[in-house]
Amino acid sequence: MTSDLPARPPLDRARLAAAPAGNTVEVVDAAPSTNALAAQRARAGAAEGLVVVAEHQTAGRGRLDRTWETPDRAALTFTVLLRPRLDAARWPWLPLLVGHAVARALRAAGHDARLKWPNDVLLGTDEKKVAGILVERIDTPGGPAALAGVGLNVSTAPGELPVETATSLMIGSGTEPDRTELLLAILQTVREEYDAWQSGGSRAGEDLRTAYLRSCVTVGQDVRVELPGSAPLLGRATGLDAGGRLVVQGPGGEVVVGAGDVVHVRPVVT
Repeated sequence: MTSDLPARPPLDRARLAAAPAGNTVEVVDAAPSTNALAAQRARAGAAEGLVVVAEHQTAGRGRLDRTWETPDRAALTFTVLLRPRLDAARWPWLPLLVGHAVARALRAAGHDARLKWPNDVLLGTDEKKVAGILVERIDTPGGPAALAGVGLNVSTAPGELPVETATSLMIGSGTEPDRTELLLAILQTVREEYDAWQSGGSRAGEDLRTAYLRSCVTVGQDVRVELPGSAPLLGRATGLDAGGRLVVQGPGGEVVVGAGDVVHVRPVVT
């Protein structure tokens, strides 16, 4: 039962006012979806770097419209508004970049964070999901924008988790992290990774791929890739191509799949 849980502290809005350069943080008590709120702000002219955070997200969406609802003040559910200046062909790297930045910030805070392609952050040796990433492209009067949504379980208790394969930072570490401090650290890391990716040219793209692969548990595994409207693909995940797509060595040869092409990517348990 979760009713006996102690009251969770709210985010410290005064500390968030000192967010990393380039970020402005807006905190709301509750919202169906921070991506939807950020989309409204973007279409109204909000600048890159706006961050919309909900203390309680009631109807958030994950990839393929999967739901992501969070208990009040138990998670970090937020969206960063980005306006990349790069060619649209490089935008598919954004969810991988954000996932890499989240995992990097968690590791810096002492958590054993890893990546599952394309948009999950896992925790510990049992590799349970602690965070999900959803990046959406929208059109605005000021040009195309990207909404980088993050849902991270922080103090979520076992009885509050939606599935057995999920976890939280508190379950993994035994202590409750300071959500404000953690959010500031993640925003700083996202900003660093995003700025390097934008300004570094093709070398920056290769650096991102190398860094992502270092903590990606998917590559090197035998996987089952479920595809809409066709039979599952079974094979060994061998790497990522230049566009961030997963390379799978299947029975009929090498196959490349993008995040938008797959329903699930799961390891094959033998």
